[in-house]
Amino acid sequence: MPERGLTHIDPLGRASMVDVTPKELTHRRALARCRVEMLPETTAKVANNAMTKGDVLGAARIAGIQAAKRTAELIPMCHPLLVGNVQVNFTLGDDYVGIEAEVEAMDRTGVEMEALTACSVAGLTIYDMCKSVDRTMRVTDLALWEKSGGRSGSWRREDALGALDSLGHKGGAAFDGASLPGNDQDNDQGMESELF
Repeated sequence: MPERGLTHIDPLGRASMVDVTPKELTHRRALARCRVEMLPETTAKVANNAMTKGDVLGAARIAGIQAAKRTAELIPMCHPLLVGNVQVNFTLGDDYVGIEAEVEAMDRTGVEMEALTACSVAGLTIYDMCKSVDRTMRVTDLALWEKSGGRSGSWRREDALGALDSLGHKGGAAFDGASLPGNDQDNDQGMESELF
């Protein structure tokens, strides 16, 4: 693959928005993931909707959707896109909440930043909703997992064994590639997870 220069720098070294006006509209999709690590007692409170601030996952889902739609206001060189669909889902483990954000659009540029922004803001919202009971929380492992559409086509993040991680839909192991979909050993870790 030929080496590409930095697309957001003009010939004089100044920050510059990429001109996408000549591009054709195509279907764009991106999937991002992160997790909020917390004490097991905090996860239990989230699962049982027992936080004093209210429905943690409901608030985080709405925040993620809003963030995807407003990404261009936060990231200077992002193009404003007509986002067509945003899905934000959660998986609960013993000591974390896994977050997955999927964004789709018909546009001239990709929606990777929208998916990453949705994921991170959902994580920050969980932190905000739970910080009164757990200051140890960490928002971690934010990464793009899949993208499709555009000139570069499809791309998928693969773990070391060459299989896409499953966000913990199988037994609660998520993001780290330690467990693969369908691996019965997942349940031996004592984690319980459910997609919300």
